[in-house]
Amino acid sequence: MPVKMIDPSLAAGMYAKTSAVGAKPGIAAENTSFSDFLKNTVSESIDSMKAGEKVQAGAITGESDLSDVVQAVTSAEMTLQTVVAVRDRMIAAYQEIMRMPI
Repeated sequence: MPVKMIDPSLAAGMYAKTSAVGAKPGIAAENTSFSDFLKNTVSESIDSMKAGEKVQAGAITGESDLSDVVQAVTSAEMTLQTVVAVRDRMIAAYQEIMRMPI
């Protein structure tokens, strides 16, 4: 199985992007509820996927550059991988809680 290499600058950019997730202007991050955090994160994930689809459609019509397409597809792929990883961790945590003795 080939090993995927992560570009350090891309990883740093994603870290900077996620460090501000859930923060709203004028509201401290500790005042954000977990449900608001999830809503914002899911909304941003959906927006990222839609942006990738839009750039791909633009490439078909000749409106988008190939580098823009590659960047949008990579961003959408990373978003999807992150969502799947979070889902898997949440399911594992739920299963662990269900195995706890009462």
